[in-house]
Amino acid sequence: MAGMRLGHGDGGVGKPPLLVKIVMAGESCVGKTSIVRRYTEPNWPPAGAPTSSYLATIGIDFKVKAITFNDTRVKLQIWDTAGQERFHTLSTSYFRGAQGFVLVYDITNLDSFRSITTWMKDIYEKAGDEVDVILLGNKCDKESERVVPKQKGEKLAWEHGIPFFETSAKDNVNIEDAFSVLTEEILEKKSCVIYDLDVVALNESKKRSCCAF
Repeated sequence: MAGMRLGHGDGGVGKPPLLVKIVMAGESCVGKTSIVRRYTEPNWPPAGAPTSSYLATIGIDFKVKAITFNDTRVKLQIWDTAGQERFHTLSTSYFRGAQGFVLVYDITNLDSFRSITTWMKDIYEKAGDEVDVILLGNKCDKESERVVPKQKGEKLAWEHGIPFFETSAKDNVNIEDAFSVLTEEILEKKSCVIYDLDVVALNESKKRSCCAF
């Protein structure tokens, strides 16, 4: 990640932050919510504490994280979608307008891995084939329960031309690195992004599209 500096400082003070929409995608119970909370709330929970007590996301939710990228303030709006089939239409409706996707499977659940190709198809149909995607094989802390070899994840990512990480929300493995790589790819594409001019209300009328790079 040469040339990139990510942090939590106040770089670019005086300019409104860039607003980047990232969507979590994947089957239910693969750990999407835990990944989002681990990334946006670094002290939640303490490393090694259980994260399995969270219920499956119902519908849609989002969290925000402010970072700096090469002295530019960036606000990541991370949408956490439900993976259950009955919410599929609702979840994919939020794909439009996203600049990036975090596509997640569970290394202990073969069906969640097999569904990745379908999710990729949904992403390209709803958001276009130019969006940035990363693939995460989550729950790598459960090595004894693994049913999806790491090589399979690497091969699938290579076939789609996207970055790949094995992650653990429980042990905080590769979460920060994965989002950093995705953010870098989004901002280095020089595609149009939005200046967030109302950081409280997220009022659509107070946002404007701007090719910022």
